[in-house]
Amino acid sequence: MSIDRIVLAFSGTVILLSVALAHYHHPYWLWVTVFVGVNLFQAAFTGFCPLAKILKHFGTRPGAAFN
Repeated sequence: MSIDRIVLAFSGTVILLSVALAHYHHPYWLWVTVFVGVNLFQAAFTGFCPLAKILKHFGTRPGAAFN
């Protein structure tokens, strides 16, 4: 699995988890969703993604977006 796919899968999982936590526990969990969304938005323009940098450090195969 490439860095790109791992980043997308992780982001989707965190978003779904935070929406579920907001539904069952407290609406403040939606701030996690906002954080992930802002991070994805800035990564689209800058190419910088903290998770991609961590995965690259551990030797994960790079993809097209995060080299």
